[in-house]
Amino acid sequence: MISLWFSLTAVAPAYAFELFGFHLWGEKTDSEETDTVGVPDPTAYSVEFRVVGENEDHPSKIEKELQSVSLLVREIKQLPSGTSGVLARATKDFERLIGKLYEDGYYGALVEITVAEVPLNQALLHPEKITQRPVPILVVVNRGPQFHIGQAEVFYRGPITKEQLDLPNAQALGLIEGAPAFSSSVVSAEKKAVQSLKDQGYPFAKVERRQLLANHANRALKVKINLLSGPYARFGPVTVSGTVKMDPHFVREYANIPQGSQWDADIISAAESKLRDLEVFSSIRFEPAKKLDQNGELPLTIVVAERPRKVFGFGANYSSNEGVGVEGYWRHRNLFGQAERLSITGAVGQLLAVDNEQIEYAARVTFEKPGVLGPLTSFSTSAAAVQENPDNYRSTSLTYDLYLSREFTDALSVRAGGEVYFAKERDVFGRNDYFLIGLPINLTYDTRNDTLNPTKGVDATLFFEPAYDVRGKTENLYSNASIASYLPIMGEDQLVLAGRVSTGAIIAPSVRDVPAARRFFLGGGGTIRGYAYKNVGPRIDDQVAGGRSFILFNGEIRSKITENLGVVGFVDAGAAYLTQFPSFDETLSIGVGGGIRYFTPVGPLRLDVGVPLDPKRNDPPLALYIGLSQAF
Repeated sequence: MISLWFSLTAVAPAYAFELFGFHLWGEKTDSEETDTVGVPDPTAYSVEFRVVGENEDHPSKIEKELQSVSLLVREIKQLPSGTSGVLARATKDFERLIGKLYEDGYYGALVEITVAEVPLNQALLHPEKITQRPVPILVVVNRGPQFHIGQAEVFYRGPITKEQLDLPNAQALGLIEGAPAFSSSVVSAEKKAVQSLKDQGYPFAKVERRQLLANHANRALKVKINLLSGPYARFGPVTVSGTVKMDPHFVREYANIPQGSQWDADIISAAESKLRDLEVFSSIRFEPAKKLDQNGELPLTIVVAERPRKVFGFGANYSSNEGVGVEGYWRHRNLFGQAERLSITGAVGQLLAVDNEQIEYAARVTFEKPGVLGPLTSFSTSAAAVQENPDNYRSTSLTYDLYLSREFTDALSVRAGGEVYFAKERDVFGRNDYFLIGLPINLTYDTRNDTLNPTKGVDATLFFEPAYDVRGKTENLYSNASIASYLPIMGEDQLVLAGRVSTGAIIAPSVRDVPAARRFFLGGGGTIRGYAYKNVGPRIDDQVAGGRSFILFNGEIRSKITENLGVVGFVDAGAAYLTQFPSFDETLSIGVGGGIRYFTPVGPLRLDVGVPLDPKRNDPPLALYIGLSQAF
């Protein structure tokens, strides 16, 4: 399925449009077409880049990395102003290349830059002698040997030394003797040390002095870091600045900063994350005071800038199985001044259907109120009307629900409430009406490092809903569970194994007593790729009836080839059953395939091709899936 979405907060003039660096429509401005407009005396130059010991015909990864930081190479089409501009760019290059080499542990490296066959330092003294055009530039890099970390020491000074706390030493901070002496390792160690002090109540902690001594005889880098803790502090009074429509008292309460408690940078990070999740603010900044107050507490100011309160969006989608559809939403993000959200969403599918009864639609009105019983609890309620028309059933339903959600930890949350559900359906069992009253409960445990592109952590959900069908006078229990895990096996994200196991069970007198829209169907992008949407499950008269139980396995191996491009191989397998619990009397349906990922600032753009190994009626020979984020 291909889907395009647009989100707008205000009407603005439309000009040129580019996507991923490709010009798609509109007229480019003069500044886009040429790099010399407005530059006095634009001066062209040529650059030859050499790394001693590397094959000139086949640049190595190191040489490519060096060229990537070279302004002379990267900005060759952006002509500088005169000879002085060329020399200024070459001077910056010298600093950038030395910095990159130190970053990689080459502290004996030499960088030589000649301009028109004159060494750079001499050319800077007599720029008027550089008359050749374009100006020829030669950059020669001799990396020399890579250094390793030698003796590494970390010293602490200040009040924290009297507390007899367990402070991290050099090895705990990652400065391990014999390891490559990357400058980034030293910077990372300093950040970890400072963060450790701040987490233990010392917000003014800082690096007082850093000493690095490169011994060229044994190629070792001696590291000495001195840290100053500053005074111990507790959280002081919190004030809020920058609010316009938002209630500053609500912002302060929702941030949940515990006045009088020990200062902890993690609490600040958690508060910032909570405020961002409100989607009301375009920027959030926590500014501690310059010094402690008379109570030994550190006052804190939360500085915010509000986003436009109203936003709408629209989109279109196409699938060879499901046809053409459109969808949109309107949202008010701050209805009464405490981040209350009112949303109206709608979608229409199968627009090209010959029979109007085949058209699908969904409409929902939702109201959400955060911080309803303290900062960790929120309330939501919604009303929805939905008509579904997949190959195996037709369902028209009305739903009203209300929920309370509670965060117990950063990872664990619970959502519980009530639901009223009415549906008129037609399926393999004929026409049936259902009127359910239920009490849904959902538990979520999520430690993923990134919800759109996770590389480590666990995502687990558990759902229960006891329900009573007023029309059929039957008692049902709906349940399902899922757990996904992610394991990096090469680097942090170069090669990642991802797996998910899901299962579900519905306790009901028979399959017919369960609304078709609530039975378990597999097949499609969210379950078993390659098979038609909702076309995997127990069949009656060769029509998929849906099951009261299911089991599903998803496995992927994800490889990142470049900074922006990755590939994925996957296997999906599952089955649905007529029985209340998986009986394994149905053969697992297996789909295999692969895909590519283009990593964008908002998440990976996903393209997968799935092939069903045992296709049934209505299943395609292969299926294409396009979306934003990883498959799970």
